[in-house]
Amino acid sequence: MTRGLFIGRFQPFHLGHLNDIKNALKEVDELVIGVGSSDEKHTKENPFTVKERIEMMDLVLPNNDIQNYTVFPIPDFHDDKRWVEHIETLVPEFDLVYTGNKWTEKCFKKKYKVKKVKIIKGISSTIIRHKMIKNQDWKAIVPKETADYIKKINGVRRVKRINSKSK
Repeated sequence: MTRGLFIGRFQPFHLGHLNDIKNALKEVDELVIGVGSSDEKHTKENPFTVKERIEMMDLVLPNNDIQNYTVFPIPDFHDDKRWVEHIETLVPEFDLVYTGNKWTEKCFKKKYKVKKVKIIKGISSTIIRHKMIKNQDWKAIVPKETADYIKKINGVRRVKRINSKSK
């Protein structure tokens, strides 16, 4: 059985993440999803809590016939040299790593096979948060379950409030 690791912040979970997970599961039997910066919340870059991000995934993934995944919170660890070792203590053993982040790739490639995920032009959590702030259509680039969940928790209002404080 092969197990992959996919690390992201998922701020919020979007269609690019869903596509990455579907593609990874074509190559591995199980996917460990590491929710990075799990200790960060209500900040400009991390407006959603780890609980909220995991709930988004748990709403979206089963509705897309994805069940062979487990989610683990991964708090920030401010020691680049020991970051991979730290993650190995938090998640089950894995065979390869999926990422779209150059820094994550650099950290893991010394020890693991790293597969770059395909970044879909126009879809990123940063773009989504920016569209929320500007009252633009962000719902078209997230799964319906994510949009519904963000509405339920007043997530757009939170993103706008956090960003107005940081100016």
